[in-house]
Amino acid sequence: MFGLTGPDRTPLRNAQLASLLAFQAGVLNSVGFVAVAAYTSHMTGLTAIVADSLVLGFGELARLAVTAIVAFVLGAGTCALVFNWGRRRDLRGRYANVLVLEAMLILAFGVLAQDLHGSRRFIVIIAVLGFTMGLQNAIITKLSGAQIRTTHVTGMITDIGIELGKAAYVERAPGLAPVTADWRKLGVLLLLVGLFFAGGVVGAIGYLKIGFPTVVPLAALLLVLASPPVLTDLRASRRPAR
Repeated sequence: MFGLTGPDRTPLRNAQLASLLAFQAGVLNSVGFVAVAAYTSHMTGLTAIVADSLVLGFGELARLAVTAIVAFVLGAGTCALVFNWGRRRDLRGRYANVLVLEAMLILAFGVLAQDLHGSRRFIVIIAVLGFTMGLQNAIITKLSGAQIRTTHVTGMITDIGIELGKAAYVERAPGLAPVTADWRKLGVLLLLVGLFFAGGVVGAIGYLKIGFPTVVPLAALLLVLASPPVLTDLRASRRPAR
């Protein structure tokens, strides 16, 4: 449990953590769509909405899109600030600090969002989910060395197509290095896309059944997994210097 969110990264640990985060991203994205009819991790589509709205008319949908984009950027920026603060101090929780922040934000959202009403409801939901998606995408990028994304399905499906193309390539030039697919990478990508999809299904069903508290169990699990390195740093900071 400590190693999953600790500073010592391996491809297996990265894939295991990414699996949880991909499923969680699917849940959050789906909850956001069912609640306010907007996908908060879909930066490509949201940017296109803003561009179209400059020509067709800047309405409520465009304002929500701008809110999601700004929140996503702020989330990614916050990740960089928190991570680099921990890295400069050589903390065990350099990655876990961000994950704890994400888990606590989602927990608060899951408990309090049900009471949101009025004209600001959409803006608050979009802003919180967009910030969370930016925070999550940035930290998994950091800890995997930009090898894994959990909210960016377009990139993952692109990489799946590339690896399938490599696998289908028929060698016709003897003497050259063969074109080979990275089967491990392909397996991880398929797993993450599948978990994002499954999270979307669970999120939609859960929201229709119980509303925003659907996100609470996964957030609680993430908090449990991310806490050990942070607690280790806190205990170390309280020890008297020798």
